[in-house]
Amino acid sequence: MPLSAIFTDWFAARGWRVRRHQAEMLAAAERGEHALLVAATGAGKTLAGFLPSLADLAEHPSDRLHTLYVSPLKALAADVERNLLGPIAEMGLDISVESRSGDTSSDRKARQRAKPPNILLTTPESLSLLLSYPDSFAMFADLKTVVIDEIHAFAPGKRGDLLSLALSRLQRLAPGLRRVGLSATIADPAQYAAWLAPDADAGAVTLVEGEPGAEPDIAILLPEGAVPWAGHSGRYAVHQVMAEIAKNRTTIIFCNTRGLAELIFQELWKVNDLSLPIAIHHGSLDREARQRAEAAMAEGRLRALVATASLDLGLDWGDVDCVIQMGAPKGSSRLLQRIGRANHRLDEPSRALIVPGNRFEYLEARAALDAVEAGERDADRFRPGALDVLAQHVMALACAAPFREDELLAEVRTAAPYRWIDADIFGRLLGFVRDGGYALKSYDRFRRLAPDGKGRWRLSHPRLAAQHRLNAGIIVEAPMAAVRFRNGRRLGQVEEYFASTLTPGDTFAFAGLSLEVESIRDTDLIVRATTRPARIPSYMGARLAISTRLADRVRGFLADPASWRRFPEDVRFWLEMQALRSVLPRPGELLVETFPHEGHHYMVCYPFEGWNAHQSLGMLITKRMERVGLQPLGFVASDYAIAIWSLRPVTNPEALFDAEILSDEFVEWVEQSHLLKRAFREVAVIGGLIERQHPGKRKTGKQVTFSTDLIFDVLRKYEPDHLLLEAAWADARERLTDVARLGDLLDRAAGTMVHRTLDRISPLAIPVLVLIGRESVAGADLDDALLGELADALADTAMGGD
Repeated sequence: MPLSAIFTDWFAARGWRVRRHQAEMLAAAERGEHALLVAATGAGKTLAGFLPSLADLAEHPSDRLHTLYVSPLKALAADVERNLLGPIAEMGLDISVESRSGDTSSDRKARQRAKPPNILLTTPESLSLLLSYPDSFAMFADLKTVVIDEIHAFAPGKRGDLLSLALSRLQRLAPGLRRVGLSATIADPAQYAAWLAPDADAGAVTLVEGEPGAEPDIAILLPEGAVPWAGHSGRYAVHQVMAEIAKNRTTIIFCNTRGLAELIFQELWKVNDLSLPIAIHHGSLDREARQRAEAAMAEGRLRALVATASLDLGLDWGDVDCVIQMGAPKGSSRLLQRIGRANHRLDEPSRALIVPGNRFEYLEARAALDAVEAGERDADRFRPGALDVLAQHVMALACAAPFREDELLAEVRTAAPYRWIDADIFGRLLGFVRDGGYALKSYDRFRRLAPDGKGRWRLSHPRLAAQHRLNAGIIVEAPMAAVRFRNGRRLGQVEEYFASTLTPGDTFAFAGLSLEVESIRDTDLIVRATTRPARIPSYMGARLAISTRLADRVRGFLADPASWRRFPEDVRFWLEMQALRSVLPRPGELLVETFPHEGHHYMVCYPFEGWNAHQSLGMLITKRMERVGLQPLGFVASDYAIAIWSLRPVTNPEALFDAEILSDEFVEWVEQSHLLKRAFREVAVIGGLIERQHPGKRKTGKQVTFSTDLIFDVLRKYEPDHLLLEAAWADARERLTDVARLGDLLDRAAGTMVHRTLDRISPLAIPVLVLIGRESVAGADLDDALLGELADALADTAMGGD
């Protein structure tokens, strides 16, 4: 598809050329092929995805919907809209572009369905809602292309399940539809090509690889003193970070959690002697606050922005000079994604600094740099499509029109995540959507489908369509409470669980402010600004685990003393002392150390499987220790290690790491704890069993939790094989406990365990034992000086003379 003079002149006027991958995307479109583009940030990836559509619309003007662009973030869709409208106006093209998300006004949404633009930018959730309307058949009949940006951000998860099902419906409505995927950071393109293609046929997708860009300039920011033993914030480096902000035009400071972002923002303000304009951006802030920060960045009015994953994906701010990662990045792909926010231009190197929180994080940061240099990306694990998502999709299609069971099953099975669904499973799922299942079918509120007398299923009542659209969605937030000033101004929201722990007079940090609680009214936290020190909100589910490939590289460092010369002296000495006092595990080995300390017996193991898996394993092993009479007192977990202390010594750790722990203690733990109830709450909401809101009224998180807990108890008693309990178990295994990594660890534990019985704490155990000191002061922000004293005392014991 040769570009017309309008386009070539536009490229030339900007001093640009059509890059090879952009030309290949045009050629793939001309051949009518699906395409997956893997190109570095700043390579003109998004333009490459849209260029065939713009060229086609320029040559063949239309008043119909031509291209659908799907992004994981509303902010990204809005950013792309701005960046598309500019070139379209400059070239004088008669092409309409609009975005559609939960923030779009209702009258604009109605108009978009009646008269859609040529190019519509949206999210998976908004696309699913569009498909729930009867006019979706006409709206999408002439659709030519779907462009999926940042495909890696949702394909392996539930939002990817929803989007894959939507693609199957779109392909049925517009059989000639072309699917296009865009990403900068995927390790296995064939996996994504299969996800993208109809019928999971990876061979039907043309892989286009972008031109290589300039190598990124990444460095590790070392402290002025020693690398800390523990911690993950990097807050010790705020003066150094502030100096970097001062010498750059614009800096983005990435944090791995929202609570950490609030902490770092507060710490930076304390040392902001030049009063430089700094803002904060994360998903719990109100939309207006986020948009103000985004606009200020786009207009160059900020010197720094403290952010979380809310800005990982592709907002195009070319004037960002430097990206600073606070704490370890947890994966090379995530690091590359974040580095790409600097410069955002292919031919100029992105500059980034990593601030490791502790000594293990230094090793992880070094591993991430090596992985980036080697071009290694983190692999994604694709799992079978979720049943609760499929239930929601079936309900959406029922809202649009009656359907035949066999025809819908055939359509669903063209979506890669749902190839595994057979007629029996689909029949059970339809039974759930129809009336809630055996234990619930006598309740009218769960009756959603009915036969129409023509061999099809239809809605049992028209009002259900509006209720579905009001409640549909994949992202189920933890129960939240609004944070407001007394005058009614809303700052954002925190979890109801966190709010329930507060009393008037308590303080916490939020929206860049230190806030004092004045009162709690229903689901509102009434606050005022204060100069008193603040507690930091604890956001559930915000813990990132180290990737498997980075963990393997860290293990490699431990076993390769020749590589230690690259490390700071204090890190090198730490490893040398570990080799002297105990042993350093080789790749594939599981080191377990047991030793006495301060009147208790300790067992520390080093699986390097990430915090989620370690937290789960710590729970399971302590339960097993209780059964065999070892009298465990507690445990702590990090990304790298687990420490358990008990009244009796562990002499045979192999017995504790038996793989049967996943079929015995794991099942008992999940069933008796709130894990399964928490998982059930989510699948019940996504699957449509529980409504979050009715017209004009929204349920509080407490009300939703109360409702789901009641139904959970009924199903466990009367229908234990209910479809949603099955879905909840899948979630508990896959997402909440990282059981896949647990299984890999336990499978190899027996044959690879190296057990060392020591007479004192080992050097390698110091970082995880410092966590015990932190955890023992429940809910408190333990003073860094006290933590340092604790770490020094442990180091004296571990590495001091005999």
